[in-house]
Amino acid sequence: MSFLASRRTRNEPPAAGSRFVSARFASRVEYAAVLLPAALVTLGAVAAGRTDKARAWWARAAEQEAAERSSPRRPGAWRLTAHTLLCVPLGLLALIPVGIELLFVLRGVLYPLVDHGPYDHSWGGPSMLGAWVVHFLVGVPFAAAGLGALALLGRLHSRIAGWMWGRKVGVGPVLALLVSSAAGVVFVIAWVHQL
Repeated sequence: MSFLASRRTRNEPPAAGSRFVSARFASRVEYAAVLLPAALVTLGAVAAGRTDKARAWWARAAEQEAAERSSPRRPGAWRLTAHTLLCVPLGLLALIPVGIELLFVLRGVLYPLVDHGPYDHSWGGPSMLGAWVVHFLVGVPFAAAGLGALALLGRLHSRIAGWMWGRKVGVGPVLALLVSSAAGVVFVIAWVHQL
C-alpha cells in the first residue's frame, strides 16, 4: 500500500473496522520510516519558495488535513522550517527501528543467503533449515517491536505537528520526544560499544 493511498483511507468512516485500523497503522509506520528524508525535502521545498506544497504535505502526513482546511492560522515558511528541524531528531530516532526491520529481513528472512555456513555453531544448527527457522523466529518479536516503535513515532510526530496549526501540544509529547531521543542515543552508543 502506498503512502498516499494509505493516507486517503484515513478519511473512511470507522465502520471500516480492522481495515481502517491496519491502514492507519501501516501509514504511520511508513510515514515514520521516511520522516528524516521528508524533513530534508521539506527544507528544500521551503528554500525553493514552495511553502504551500510543503505545508499541504505535512498536513496530510501528520494527520492534520482538517486543521489545514479550517484553521485561519496556516504555518508560514519560518514555522515550517522550525517544525522540520524539530523532525530531524524524530527522523534519526526512526532509523533505529528501520535498521531492526532491515536486520530482520537480512538475518531472519534471507538468512541462508547471508550466511552460507557451516551451521555447526549457529542457533538451530547444524542444519541450514534449523538455523534459518531459529533466526527467523528470534527476529519476529524484534520486527514486531520495530513496527510498533515506528507507529508510535508517527503518532508522536502527528501530535507535535498540531502546533503548526495552532493546537496546544502540551508537555507530554515534548517530554516523550526528549526521553525517546535520549534513549535512542543510549541505545546507539551501547550498540556501537558491543560491536
